[in-house]
Amino acid sequence: MTRPDLPDYPWDLVAPYAERARRHPGGIVDLSIGSPVDPTPEAVRAALAQATDAHSYPQTAGTPALRSAIVAWYARRRGVPGLTPDEVLPTIGSKELVALLPVLLGLGPGDVIVHPRAAYPTYAIGAAIVQATSFPSDDPDEWPQGTKLVWLNSPGNPDGHVNDAEYLARAVRRARELGAVIANDECYAELGWDGSWAHEPVPSILDPRVVGDDRSDVLSVYSLSKQSNMAGYRAAFLAGDAALVGKLLTVRKHAGLMLPAPLQEAMVVALDDDDAVRAQVERYRARRGILKPVLEASGFRIDHSEAGLYLWATAGEDAWTTMGRLADVGVLAGPGVFYGDFFPQHVRLSLTATDERIQAAAERLASL
Repeated sequence: MTRPDLPDYPWDLVAPYAERARRHPGGIVDLSIGSPVDPTPEAVRAALAQATDAHSYPQTAGTPALRSAIVAWYARRRGVPGLTPDEVLPTIGSKELVALLPVLLGLGPGDVIVHPRAAYPTYAIGAAIVQATSFPSDDPDEWPQGTKLVWLNSPGNPDGHVNDAEYLARAVRRARELGAVIANDECYAELGWDGSWAHEPVPSILDPRVVGDDRSDVLSVYSLSKQSNMAGYRAAFLAGDAALVGKLLTVRKHAGLMLPAPLQEAMVVALDDDDAVRAQVERYRARRGILKPVLEASGFRIDHSEAGLYLWATAGEDAWTTMGRLADVGVLAGPGVFYGDFFPQHVRLSLTATDERIQAAAERLASL
C-alpha cells in the first residue's frame, strides 16, 4: 500500500478569524470546537489518582470491572440489555477508532465507506488512510455495492440530527444486504433537547427495536468525553457483535492499542455516576437555552440541532462571510464546509463554553 495523501488539517484556516475575534475588547468567545470546559467529576479524578501504581501492562480487552461497568451502563442508560463482557471493548478515545476502524477491518482500495452528508471529518479520513472510497449519504437506498463499512452518527456532529429506531433498523437491513459492517457513533446520546428527544432516550443501534437479538456486524461507539468531561482522558468504548469485537481485540492486542490502567479505573467510576452526568446535561441545557433564541433573533435559522452539543446555524450567506461577521463581535464558530461539501452556508456553534462566555456571546450576537 502506498502512503495515503491526507488533506491538511482544516482548522488552520480558522486561525485568522480567531485572531480577529481576539481583538474584541471583551476577548474571544470560542464556540468553534466542542472541547469541554467544566471540571471532570471529583470521584473520577480520585479514582485516577488512586490507580497510579500501574506497574503491569494494562489489559487491551479492559479489566473485568470495566467491561462489567460498560455492560451495565448499556442496559441502564441505552436500553440495551443482555450484552456480555465479550461484546464490549475500551478504546483510546473514539477518534482513534473512527480513523482506524477501516484499518482494523482490513479495508482498502476498491472498498466503499459510507458516512453522513453532514459529517465529522474523521469518517472520510479513515477511508483515505486505507485508500477506500468515501461515500456521503443519508439514504440507505443509495448505498452502493462494494460498501464494506457504514458510519452513522446519532445524535449527529455537526447538525444534531437524531436517527430514530425505525431509521436505524432500515440502515442495519441495508448494510447486511451489502455485507457491510455498520457502526453508530453515539457519543452525544445523553444530550437530547427537542421533540421526542426532550423526554425519550436517543436510541442506540443495539436497541432490540433495531436489531432484535441479532447483533451481527453491528457496532455502537461511545465516548465519555462529553457526558463526563473526560476528553483529556481519551476514554471511550465500543459494543456489539461478539465475533467482530473479538477480531478487533486481536488486532488491537498486536498493535498495542490499550487504554492505560489508571484510566480504566476512572472509567468504571464515571460509568456508574449518573448524577454527575445529569448535572452536566443541565449545564448544557441552560447554555443552549441562552444561545439558541438569541441566534434566531439575530437572523440565523437553526437546522436540526434537536440533540447534541452544537447549534447548526445559517444566515443564508457564505459560511466564511458569517465567520467574519461573528469574529467582528468576538465570537468564533466552525464553518460548515469542514463537515462536507453540502453546507456552504452553515456554521457550527458549540455549547462548550463557560456560563460567562455564553452570556457574553449572547450579548454580542444581539448586536448583529
